[in-house]
Amino acid sequence: MTTLKVAVIGCGSIAKHRHLPEYANNKHVEIVAVCDIVKERVDESAAQYQAKAYTVYQELLKDESIDVVSVCTPNYLHAPISIAALNAGKHVLCEKPMATSKEEAEDMIAASKANNKKLMIAHNQRFVASHQKARNLIESGEIGKIYSFRTAFGHGGPEGWSADGKESWFFKKEEAFIGAMGDLGVHKTDLLRYLLGEEFVEVGSFIETSAKENTDVDDTSVCILKTKNGIIGTLAASWSYVSKEDNSTIIYGEKAIVRLEDDPMASLIVQYKNGEVVKYELGGIQTNESGGQTSSQVIDLFVDAIRENKEVPVSGEEGLKSLQVVLAALESNETKKIVPLS
Repeated sequence: MTTLKVAVIGCGSIAKHRHLPEYANNKHVEIVAVCDIVKERVDESAAQYQAKAYTVYQELLKDESIDVVSVCTPNYLHAPISIAALNAGKHVLCEKPMATSKEEAEDMIAASKANNKKLMIAHNQRFVASHQKARNLIESGEIGKIYSFRTAFGHGGPEGWSADGKESWFFKKEEAFIGAMGDLGVHKTDLLRYLLGEEFVEVGSFIETSAKENTDVDDTSVCILKTKNGIIGTLAASWSYVSKEDNSTIIYGEKAIVRLEDDPMASLIVQYKNGEVVKYELGGIQTNESGGQTSSQVIDLFVDAIRENKEVPVSGEEGLKSLQVVLAALESNETKKIVPLS
């Protein structure tokens, strides 16, 4: 198969640290175009990857030679740009959260089907080695019936990571739509659905802005989630963890407790009911702190799906299910009621 021609729209931190270098490391693709409304930023990426620079994405999409587009923009632009790219005949990899509403997400899925082009959402936590091993253990029955879980994703906030620092779009509701719950919480709703192999049916939440000033989005949220089969647990997403990043998940089962990314050495620890403890050193999770964003596997798996014409590992439908948990959390906080998911 010929080399896939790739364009990246949005040249901020996620493009700079993950999409662009991962495409550059894939022998089956060529980065031909980059786009950003900030001219200096796009010119820098264009020079680094010998690509054509655009400041208007509609102009980029007119190039019929482009096969693949990564959408790495502020959240409110995910759906409009993804839909425009799909309608222009491009395969699309979109950053998370995929959209700002259920309707937008459904429109993205419809555009993918109408144009017979692949749409993948960049939920990378599924591909972390410890998470994949844990899913296998749960699926095989090794852990027994799952009773409960707790998961957390928190760090000091996007100002240390985003290209615009404290002025970042992450802090502006009209561009981000949601704060820590969308930035970090949606990673965990997707991970929990993947690990447990179940859908959530009820969501309750408390969502606050307590740590950050000059923002109108949440920075701290705690949710209670319940699956169809009655597994209950908590999810915390926060930009208020001022020391070390926390990206841990603990699953409480009938035969064992599974600790994921909870220990500095062993990325997976299984504590069995009989007292036996098994530690797996499977390599760490990617973090914003260590610059370890360059091996997410998202890009390679997306490229493979296009080249081999197979299902993408995280479809638009999957992205929508993970988004809906976050939308339900927002609704629960506003209504002060437990929100059912259809």
